[in-house]
Amino acid sequence: MRVLGIETSCDETACAVVTDAADPARRIVSHSLFSQLREHAPYGGVVPEIASRAHIEHLDGLVAESLRTAGMKLGDLDAIAATAGPGLIGGVMVGLTTAKTLAYATNKPLIAVNHLEGHALSVRLSDDVPFPYLLLLVSGGHCQFLVVEAVGRYRRLGTTIDDAAGEAFDKTAKLLGLGYPGGPAIERLAKQGNATRFNLPLPLKGKPGCDFSFSGLKTAVRLALESCGANPSDQDKADLAASFQRTVMAVILDRAKNAIALFGESHGASGKHFVVAGGVAANAVLRAGLVDLSAQHGMTFTAPPMALCTDNGAMIAWAGLERFRLGMIDDLEAPARARWPLDAMAAAKPFAGAKA
Repeated sequence: MRVLGIETSCDETACAVVTDAADPARRIVSHSLFSQLREHAPYGGVVPEIASRAHIEHLDGLVAESLRTAGMKLGDLDAIAATAGPGLIGGVMVGLTTAKTLAYATNKPLIAVNHLEGHALSVRLSDDVPFPYLLLLVSGGHCQFLVVEAVGRYRRLGTTIDDAAGEAFDKTAKLLGLGYPGGPAIERLAKQGNATRFNLPLPLKGKPGCDFSFSGLKTAVRLALESCGANPSDQDKADLAASFQRTVMAVILDRAKNAIALFGESHGASGKHFVVAGGVAANAVLRAGLVDLSAQHGMTFTAPPMALCTDNGAMIAWAGLERFRLGMIDDLEAPARARWPLDAMAAAKPFAGAKA
């Protein structure tokens, strides 16, 4: 089975061809990506209009490149998958419309993929992790715990009540003058800093539930930086980066303990896998902490390779393949969506601790 995947939900234009080979190392047949970091770096974040134009300019060439590298033509594919949301709506429309056009022209099935499902299933592309598993999805736009019960079946345990962890990394990096993207820059600088110098707040730490909050932490970082005077030194910035990273990881680990407990209550012995995915999952400090936490609770920790943590076409192609072999096919009227929660039931409920 061979599926082309298209990803354009944010600032990465990506295509890939995957197969359902028995050996995970042979599943990604080709992968093409255009990173827009240079285009957005002057603004310290993603500019939706610039992202959409870049997708339009580069997507056709990337599709051709992926097919050429795979040694295939469009007619050799079994299905065509594309991110249909959530994401920046202009970018989502570019990728989904392209996929619809290709599907119509070749009479191939269309699979409209939820971007979050791409992240959720990426560990099955690389490691064949069995259902059910506990997932921490942590990225620039999302921070949530999900129970992945099967393809298309997800139960949300907790999410952010304001900003995602990745957004907090980007905003902190901007305050420190480190540029975009913030996650890798903070991680590099933190290696030179004293993580105990600044006593930053730990939002929701020790509280029941699995929800997150990072908005107040960003404010605390700004105030800490201002306390260093008009011209903070390089060491001031390194210490603040280290303190910030340590604080975020402490909060995530605290929330993860609650999620593991809830997962164990509902799945018992059948739930032994803890998975982390999304761009922030590339952070080595976070991975190390989650590995230790998983071991303490008798769980197996798994994360996709670094290249599959950030947005990519292979995860969309693989999610499309998993849906396709279960007969989950979409028609050409499938909508592009700016918002699209994996767990529709959770989306209708208030956050834990929220006022009625």
